[in-house]
Amino acid sequence: MTRSALLNVMTSAAQKAARGLVRDFGEVEQLQVSVKGPANFVSAADLKAEKTIRKELEKSRPGYGFLMEESGETPGSDQTHRWIVDPLDGTTNFLHGIPLWCISIGLERDGELVAGVVYAPILNELYQAERGKGAFINDRRLRVSARRHIADCVLTCGIPHRGRGDGSTFLRDAAMLMPKVAGLRRTGAAALDLAWVAAGRFDGFFERGLSPWDLAAGIVLVREAGGLASDMDGGGRMLSRGDIVASNAEIHDELVRTIPSLSAVA
Repeated sequence: MTRSALLNVMTSAAQKAARGLVRDFGEVEQLQVSVKGPANFVSAADLKAEKTIRKELEKSRPGYGFLMEESGETPGSDQTHRWIVDPLDGTTNFLHGIPLWCISIGLERDGELVAGVVYAPILNELYQAERGKGAFINDRRLRVSARRHIADCVLTCGIPHRGRGDGSTFLRDAAMLMPKVAGLRRTGAAALDLAWVAAGRFDGFFERGLSPWDLAAGIVLVREAGGLASDMDGGGRMLSRGDIVASNAEIHDELVRTIPSLSAVA
């Protein structure tokens, strides 16, 4: 693929931040036995990566606004563009030495998602997409899966844990889906889940209680790989509501019908 200038900027920022994260990831195992534990170390790594990404993006696109996991929202002088960034998606995996974590950078223009980069450096997987130009992994074109029957599909999801999410609602969601699908999986990184839907590894993904930086880049990847992404009512308010159903076009409607909407949950 020939990368646009925009994707080059996003990719460069992700790769620069990744160098520090990879070094820090190599230290996590050594910290497991320390009295203090690795949690503070990983928090510092997350902040450092966010600062690196912000510096690189500001240098190349001055004036763009930011919505970032650690530092929140910063309006820019350019009111039409906003970066949406998660410097380390899959923090718990990182903390435990599990290599399923990534950097996620999305770009919003006039309220519409137009570009996304998801970089999983330990896996050596770089996902890139720009609206109307397709989705790619390491310069190879991506397509969502072609499975037509939900009974043949493997879905990925988020599972609530201590301090985050509604366990009873998840159990209800899972109970609705488990009898219908070939399997449920959980990676622990929503941006990676969406990238793997775009790559056809998973047939679909659903989760509640997410933040915009978990979703922005991955939504562009799924759409540019030929898939669909919606909120759980089938609408387009994923970023504001924090819930998502993403899949190939063949099973999307059935997934939306099967998973109870927010109104049904309430």
